[in-house]
Amino acid sequence: MNNVKDDLILYVKNTYHVKPDHPFSTVPNCSVFRHSDTRKWFALMMDVSARKLGLGNDGQVDLINLKCSAALAGVLRQQTGFFPGYHMHHDSWISILLDGTVPSGEISPLIDLSYTLTSDTQHRSATRSWLIPANPKYYDLETSLRLSPDRTLFWKQSAGILAGDTVYIYMASPVSAVKYKCKVMETDIPRRRSNGPVPMDKAMRIKVQKTYRKPIPLDTLKSHGVHSVRSARYVPESLLAVFRASH
Repeated sequence: MNNVKDDLILYVKNTYHVKPDHPFSTVPNCSVFRHSDTRKWFALMMDVSARKLGLGNDGQVDLINLKCSAALAGVLRQQTGFFPGYHMHHDSWISILLDGTVPSGEISPLIDLSYTLTSDTQHRSATRSWLIPANPKYYDLETSLRLSPDRTLFWKQSAGILAGDTVYIYMASPVSAVKYKCKVMETDIPRRRSNGPVPMDKAMRIKVQKTYRKPIPLDTLKSHGVHSVRSARYVPESLLAVFRASH
């Protein structure tokens, strides 16, 4: 049994309510994951010859193909277990081994990114819930909130997030927990900043709606399939229920 592959299929099912389909009768081990509205692919699982990847051994290996930015693809392809997109556009797709070389917790955020990049955000009507990271080493969020009477903040714009969406702020180490629930009030605000640890071109305006008296720890996130929060990512339905029930 391929635990990484099974974990990711379950993650997609729980997060996006999408099951794989098998459009190619001659390639039974090829699984496609599509957006429920547009039917566009956001992930493709398949097995290929290890030699075609330059691994130098016989046999088949499982891969997942995901879309990402050309810049990120270039960085990832320097790491073990990542390859140019197999049978896809090499500049904006990557292939990732599913043999455990890359843990499922590192692949799931890339699935989120691929889902966002292939979604039709301009015509999206339903609101969505996201996790976004805040690093206390770079940004004193508590002080910013004390200085904001209406508890409104400007935040780096993340792809796919629209006004009306909900974002939950995950505070990185040493907090390592979700501490704030916010509503996105406005997006795509010109706010260029090239210096500092977090450069940006556009910002979104978010308003804190709730501060959790007991922050929701990373261990709870991990139990719902979220092993890290390095960039904006969707909140699985099971974890969203935990957020809604917490005070």
